[in-house]
Amino acid sequence: MPDAVKSKRRYHAPRREEQARRSRRDMLDAGHRLFLEHGYAATTVGMVAAQAGVAIQTVYKIFGNKAGLVKAIVDVAIVGDDEPVPMMQREFVRKNQAEPDPAQKLRDFGAHLAAVAPRVNALALVVRDAAAADPGAADVWHQLQTERLTGMTAFAQHLRESRHLRTGVTVDEARDVLWTHSSAELWDLLVNRRGWSNKRYGRWIGNQLVAALL
Repeated sequence: MPDAVKSKRRYHAPRREEQARRSRRDMLDAGHRLFLEHGYAATTVGMVAAQAGVAIQTVYKIFGNKAGLVKAIVDVAIVGDDEPVPMMQREFVRKNQAEPDPAQKLRDFGAHLAAVAPRVNALALVVRDAAAADPGAADVWHQLQTERLTGMTAFAQHLRESRHLRTGVTVDEARDVLWTHSSAELWDLLVNRRGWSNKRYGRWIGNQLVAALL
């Protein structure tokens, strides 16, 4: 009897796991399209389930609610995949930390922001616009700002520990400068409202950070 129980616990179904991952990706992709097309308020969990070809209960089971779904979509947009790899272990972060030239480090950061901005910031702005009227969206928007601030704090501390910051520039000031320059609002002003290309935006961000921090 014990051997039978042990054998059952080791049961592995890779095909079922792959199907579950595919269904999750389909829900994330469908939600991303619908939130951008219809906005946060008008997009329902049922609409996402229908486009993804899953039962509505499946969406609720995996993401909890609409706010949990949009947060997961933004998180995937930021890193580019749905793999459970912490941000600080991502290839870009490790490569950026290893870069010995501080000016190149900040210009690379600007280029990285430009690369991810189209898939991240449009959706983030959808959440921001909904936050005034929807408590769930407000919670997600607050989470996004807090997480970005945490990331920029780590970046500022790295710059200080590497002795890259100009004399007189504190870690707190560097954090705030990085946080401001990486905001969706600044991208919106320059790219959407002033017609800058993403490449120009990223180059400007890098140069601004070099001038402000080094």
